[in-house]
Amino acid sequence: MDQIEHKYITVQGLKLHVADIGTGPNVVVFLHGFPEIWYTWRHQMIALANAGFRAIAPDYRGYGLSDPPPQPETATFLDLDNDLLAILDALAIPKVFLIGKDLGAWPAYIFAGLHPERTLGVVTMGVPYMPKSSRPQFINHLPEGFYISRWQEPGGRAEADFGRLDAKTVIRNVYILFSRSEIPIAAENQEIMDLVDSSTPLPPWFTEEDLETYGKLYEKSGFQTALQLPYRAMKDGLSITDSTIEVPALFIMGKKDYVYEFPGMKDYINSEKLKEFVPDLEIVFLPEGTHFVHEQSPEQVNELILTFLRKHI
Repeated sequence: MDQIEHKYITVQGLKLHVADIGTGPNVVVFLHGFPEIWYTWRHQMIALANAGFRAIAPDYRGYGLSDPPPQPETATFLDLDNDLLAILDALAIPKVFLIGKDLGAWPAYIFAGLHPERTLGVVTMGVPYMPKSSRPQFINHLPEGFYISRWQEPGGRAEADFGRLDAKTVIRNVYILFSRSEIPIAAENQEIMDLVDSSTPLPPWFTEEDLETYGKLYEKSGFQTALQLPYRAMKDGLSITDSTIEVPALFIMGKKDYVYEFPGMKDYINSEKLKEFVPDLEIVFLPEGTHFVHEQSPEQVNELILTFLRKHI
């Protein structure tokens, strides 16, 4: 971990934090999910640097060590696209591979769709490309207590739920929830954070030291931007129409990822519809994989990534 350098790049007046390791000519940008930060990619960054690649992982605006936007409630996925473009320009990087997980899949797809000339390939985990016309309408088929529906609500219910706990406990609870195979759904008079008992242990691949790292950074950033991006911005629109992703792509899905249980998701991923929009797509299922498959099984995921990168250099 000590080999990873940390720098700040100013974009639209915001100081954005970027973790950077490796000196190879082929650059890979890692885009994190929620409740993550650059640190979620620690295993992949070191493995790729050791294999001769340069690995870069930014904290999004309002996450980790990056400055929050002045109005977090108006942040959009296009802001993340613009931030990424500015980071690459500042570092004089002409083309990259993009690797995104969960929330990070969206800016990866958006960037690849808007800037194919700067994209060598895309690897995503947990969330497939879902253009507007083909997106499974899973929210319409799940109860009011579905965690995304709750976190999209204006009026502060999610903020109040998170606010009664310290940041470290919120991260702990979300990691435990999202590591399960069941969709997180609360009862009508229950809060999402109450779905996890305080005695429940962390996943075996996520240490107390890892949790401490996340907790300190979310103490700094809070959750205001994180609730906007992805959850409330998702409701407002994902800035994706029906554009085709022309670059080579790899999609990794854990079969024990709760997202795989969303209504319509299995059928969509396993149908030919997905490849209509991503024609050069390879799909790999990991039978024991959960939502955090890159942290749960880093060696397996690293090998899949490296095989893809070497194929498309």
